Amino acid sequence: MPAKEIKELRQSGKLEEALDMVKAELALQPDNIWAKRNISWVYYEYLKQNVALGDLDSFISNLSIIKSLGLPTEETMFFENIGWQIGSLVFKTVGIPNFQYAKLFQVYEISKTFTFSKPSEVYSFLYKAFHKFLKDSENYLQFADWWNFENFRNEDYQKETLPNGREMMAIVEQAYIAYAKHLLPKRNPNGEFVFDKEKAIAFIDKISILEESYPDYQYPAYFKAKLLLALGDKDHMLESLLPFAKKKRNDFWVWEILAEAFSYDTEKVFACYCKALSCKSPEEMLVKKKKKMARILISKNNYTEAKTEIELLAKIRNEKGYIIPQEVINWQSQEWYKNAPVQRSNSDFYKKYVPEAESLLFYDIPEEMVIVEFVNADKKILNFIASESKFGFLKYERFFKNVKIGDILKVRFQSGTNEGMHQLYTAVKEDNESFKKQFYKQIEGQVSISSGKAFGFVENIFIHPSLVSKLQLIDGCQYKGNAIKSYNKEKKQWGWKLI
Repeated sequence: MPAKEIKELRQSGKLEEALDMVKAELALQPDNIWAKRNISWVYYEYLKQNVALGDLDSFISNLSIIKSLGLPTEETMFFENIGWQIGSLVFKTVGIPNFQYAKLFQVYEISKTFTFSKPSEVYSFLYKAFHKFLKDSENYLQFADWWNFENFRNEDYQKETLPNGREMMAIVEQAYIAYAKHLLPKRNPNGEFVFDKEKAIAFIDKISILEESYPDYQYPAYFKAKLLLALGDKDHMLESLLPFAKKKRNDFWVWEILAEAFSYDTEKVFACYCKALSCKSPEEMLVKKKKKMARILISKNNYTEAKTEIELLAKIRNEKGYIIPQEVINWQSQEWYKNAPVQRSNSDFYKKYVPEAESLLFYDIPEEMVIVEFVNADKKILNFIASESKFGFLKYERFFKNVKIGDILKVRFQSGTNEGMHQLYTAVKEDNESFKKQFYKQIEGQVSISSGKAFGFVENIFIHPSLVSKLQLIDGCQYKGNAIKSYNKEKKQWGWKLI
């Protein structure tokens, strides 16, 4: 057999001579594996030329010929080399504007007939190439199922550092995100919603395992939540979404999905939209949200705020060359719109509702009742008591302009040490007399101030020197007032003090 001569011709670039020789050889022995190997390697050299020239048509033709040879699966080295050329051709082609999708899809279809080592570097390279080609295509799920996510290597789970030093999301994270996106409900050409629930449920299990194994991945949790929401499983959706949403609380689209999760509560939806429009985002990304908000504001008769939002979205659309929706044009022609004043923005209006929206991030943290035991109005810090085993202090100005001793608050917070700082997540004032009676009471009795002492007592209730002075109390006088439970740090015990 002229294998050595064919190889020399191939390596010296004399491909036509090599091809004539291997064709003659194969014609004489069509089933001979060596003849098939020789001609395959010649066509491989042609593939390399096709990739260098970006010649998609010739590449398909040569790849089809290789397919027709029916090489056995054991030809792993050859298929590995073919894989590198296929991936390179795909990357090069998708970088061309308006590339021919149907022809490149042919390359994908032919590639599926070859046998590649799994997992392997070349098989991962093929995934990256076809992922870039098909990630926005209706054929993505078909491709991903064929390739099979079980074949990712350990390296594929790590971020990739580009030559410019910029870090790129791990290809595995990209893969799971793309797969989840394609599973979400969508309309078919007939306008009907298509949603494969069984496939979605199966993938949720897989994405949950990924979350647990790679907690630094940010976006799979978001798309898992979207799938759970599509399945109507809002409780588990929130469980999945909240850790992610807390990290991404300043991204407007987090509030879009939270609004979906709380769609049964119009006020929560409104608060989420207020927060979304308070996020710093390019204005053109918020035009759809502004339209939704305008609709809500109109329904609430907040005409000034509605007109302000409509004016802003119309300005953005005009600047970007977008068409003004008919619904917006209809609003602009109505009497309320003509009469309503307009503001520069609605930011101050939205700020009032932001705390309510942000409280949804801590939906999974139980609310607790506390009583205000002391207030430092200058520093906006209060001391609280939740129980004799839980007390401390926290900053309150994000939630209240002022509070006073004896106020009852319903809060969610990150527990600190007793007597230490607690981070407040949510807080509202609450009327709860039964809780208040545990820590707060009216007192009446005779004041006792020992000679030479600045402090005093009414029975066992401590009176601070500042109150003795302020109320001008003297030993033996009668006094009626209020007392609150208090922890004595020196004696390390609970008592009562006059307020």
